Amino acid sequence: MSRTLSAAVGLVLAAGLAALPATAVAAPVVAPAAPVQGYTAAAGYAGSAAEDADNQAFYEAVMKSALAKQAATPYLKVVYVTYDASSAPTFRNQIAQSAQIWNSSVGNVQLRSGSAADFRYYEGNDSRGSYASTDGHGRGYIFLDYQQNRQYNSTRVTAHETGHVLGLPDHYSGPCSELMSGGGPGTSCTNPYPNSTERSRVNSLWARG
Repeated sequence: MSRTLSAAVGLVLAAGLAALPATAVAAPVVAPAAPVQGYTAAAGYAGSAAEDADNQAFYEAVMKSALAKQAATPYLKVVYVTYDASSAPTFRNQIAQSAQIWNSSVGNVQLRSGSAADFRYYEGNDSRGSYASTDGHGRGYIFLDYQQNRQYNSTRVTAHETGHVLGLPDHYSGPCSELMSGGGPGTSCTNPYPNSTERSRVNSLWARG
């Protein structure tokens, strides 16, 4: 399913969200095998097995890529996952904050910006909002939607979508203290941190490299 992201005209202010950039970098064409893992969902929607399978495939591909690069240091206990935020310049601060939040929350995997990225961020306009998109075979990216990131706390949105890359599924019915509840608790929820259960789960998934 092809997607066209419309370019928006505006000025990028220091906060990065007060206005849209002059150009939007289009995300690559990905044909999702099932609905994408988004930040919000229709009332009462709890997700699906297909979404969970797609998220699992994305996470496994990122882990495989990171471990392949780590082969030179097989006894290193921490896995480094590299991301590329160059195609989402409006959200560079939020992406950096999201990485810092995850890096301070878990010990078995660490996020860092760099070349030879294991996954990438993109930005633009999409009626579905922000999401982690995958074709069901592990190829995917994180897309950050302009309007949704004005409506909701942008760092929470970014940290939530990054949680999918680290292996966590959506749980829209959770409380605001649960990062993967996404937009479920409403726009007043600004918590960008994973709770103890989410931290433990990510550490378990990435244990011992």
